[in-house]
Order: sequence, then structure tokens, then C-alpha cells
Amino acid sequence: MSGAATWSLEESDYQRISAHLNDLLKVSNARCALLVDRAGQLLVNVGEQMSFDATAFASLTAADFSANDQLAKMIGEPEFASLLHQGEKESMYLADIARRVILVVLFDERTTVGMVRLRVRQTVRDLVAIFDEMFRREAPGAAPSTERRGLLEGAEDEIDKLFGD
Repeated sequence: MSGAATWSLEESDYQRISAHLNDLLKVSNARCALLVDRAGQLLVNVGEQMSFDATAFASLTAADFSANDQLAKMIGEPEFASLLHQGEKESMYLADIARRVILVVLFDERTTVGMVRLRVRQTVRDLVAIFDEMFRREAPGAAPSTERRGLLEGAEDEIDKLFGD
């Protein structure tokens, strides 16, 4: 698994992701959905405005997911694919997306855990497909792929022959 620096979120990706998250909110009746990378950066936020610091929330979400990954390993699981934090009035459901991004769904008594969990499953499949596509693209400034490097080296050889290296 390569780091976050090897992929980028383009405007078209953002629009597609936002559409899936908005659909999730509509069918589940959840309050808002966020995507946070494993480093704690907020990537996408749709739905109701949050009454707290979104940057701090994203950072804590990543730390929470990371801590739970370690707990999973301690009990013999490779990871926890999802987490539920259920409160008296407010709850949140977290799901892993392609081992690099965390989907966070905030919901209240207008819906149920079962409804959120059911609708998140399809959204996760949709988002994994989008992120897999993004991860296959080269980020701006990234080292060229092996295939492209070979083509570049061949071109350099031909240029050297032309100009008598």
C-alpha cells in the first residue's frame, strides 16, 4: 500500500463521491457524511453543517480508526472494517474505504443503526471503486511508472544517437 502522496482527488472525483454520499444521506436519513484520509485530513463533507471543528474531528477520527486497528490486531483480527459509536441522541458509524480513507456517517434518532449500516454497505462498494480508480492514476509530480520510465529511457537513447552522445 503506497502513501497518500501517490493519489489526488480531482474535481470530477469529488463530484462523484459527493453524489454517492448525498444519496446515502437521503436513503438512510442520516445527518451528514464525511470522508477522512488515514492521516486525518478532511476530504469531503456533505449534509448538515457540523457545530464543531471539522479539522479536529477529522484528525480524531483517523486516530480513533488507527487505535481500533491496533486493538483488532491484539485480538487476532487483521482489522475492523467498521466501527459504531452509539450515543443517547447522536451516533456515528465509521467504515474503511480501500484501506486509505474512512467514511464517517453521523446520525441521530431519525434513523436506526440497522438502516445506516445497510445503506453504508452499498456506498462503501461504490466508493471503493472510485478510490481504486484514483489510486491507479499517477499523482502530479509522482515518479513515472515502470512502463513510462522504459519509454522515456528509449527516447533518451534515440536522442543520444541523433546528437552523437
